[in-house]
Amino acid sequence: MIDEMTLDTEEQKATDSLISTLKAKMDIDYEKKHYFRDAHPKQLGLLRAEFTVRDDIDPELKTGLFAEAKTYPMWIRFSNQSSTPKPDHAPDMRGVALKLVGVPGKKILPGQEDATTQDFIMVTSPIFVAKNVVKFAELVSAVTGNKGKPDWIKFARYFAMNPKSFLAVQKSNIKCGSILDLQFFSTTPYKLGNLLVKYSFKPRPRLNWPTPMPEKPEDDYLTKVLKDQLSNKDYYYDFMVQVQKDKKTMPIDDLLIQWDETKSAYLPVATVKISSQTFDTEQQKNYGDQLSFSPWHCLPDHTPAGDVNIARQKVYEDLEIPSP
Repeated sequence: MIDEMTLDTEEQKATDSLISTLKAKMDIDYEKKHYFRDAHPKQLGLLRAEFTVRDDIDPELKTGLFAEAKTYPMWIRFSNQSSTPKPDHAPDMRGVALKLVGVPGKKILPGQEDATTQDFIMVTSPIFVAKNVVKFAELVSAVTGNKGKPDWIKFARYFAMNPKSFLAVQKSNIKCGSILDLQFFSTTPYKLGNLLVKYSFKPRPRLNWPTPMPEKPEDDYLTKVLKDQLSNKDYYYDFMVQVQKDKKTMPIDDLLIQWDETKSAYLPVATVKISSQTFDTEQQKNYGDQLSFSPWHCLPDHTPAGDVNIARQKVYEDLEIPSP
C-alpha cells in the first residue's frame, strides 16, 4: 500500500542522496559510540500513558483510529533532535513519539501488517525545516556531507538560496524548562479517511507554567525535571487534528508554509493522560532506546501524505534503524 503514492525522478534521486549521506554519517557516529537513531537519539524519558478517543468529535473525523470512543494504553518517548547528543540546555528541536497498544486492524507498514500498535511522530516546530524532499536532501548534504560534519560552502550556499529554511531551522532550536511544557506538531500531512490533516499534541494549561529553567542546568536536567514532575502528579494533553481547507494556502507540497489556524483550527480528537510514575529505570530506558517508531506504522485511514513522508519510509527501511 505504500506504493500508492510514488516519487518522481527528482524526488527519488533526492531520497537516494539522503540515504547515502545519512548512512555515511551513521557509520562515522557508530565508530565513536553506539547510537540507535540518526535523529532524536537522546531520550528524555519513556513514559506509560493512556490515549482516549473522544466521543464528541465531528462525524467527518470519525474514521480509522478515531472511529469510536475507546482508550488505548500507550508509550510516549520524549527526545532531543540533535543527531549528536548534547546537553539539554543547548538549543534544540524536541520530539515526541507515541505508540498506541491494542489497535486492531491491518497496518500498512510492510512486515508489520498484523501488529496491534500504531505510531504518531511529532516535533516542537509546526513547519518542516525544508520545502520538500529535494530541498531537504540539499540541506542534509550541507549539514553532514563533509565526513559527518557541515560542508560550510554548501551550507552557506543552501541558506542563501533558501532563507525560509534558514528561519525554520533557527526557530526550531529552542530551550525549555520542562519537556511537559511544549506543544508538538506533525509538520507533514496525513490522510484521515478522505481528508488531509496535520496532527498536534498539546499540553493542557496548569499552574506554575511554564517551568523555569534551572539557574545552573545540568546536562540531563530535562530528564530530572520530568522525574520530579511525575513523582506526584498526573498530566493531560489534547491530541488534535487540523483539516486542510484550502489547497493553496494549506499545501502539502511546501512544508515551510504553516497551515493557517484561523482558517482551520486544531480540533481535539483524543485525550492523553500521563499518570504519576517512575520511569527512569535502566530496563525502561533501554527499552525506549530500542523501540522503533514510524509514521507509516498505522491503519490505512492514517496513511502519510507527501514526498517527505514517502522518502522517510524509504530512508528508514534502507538504513534498517529505528525511526525517531
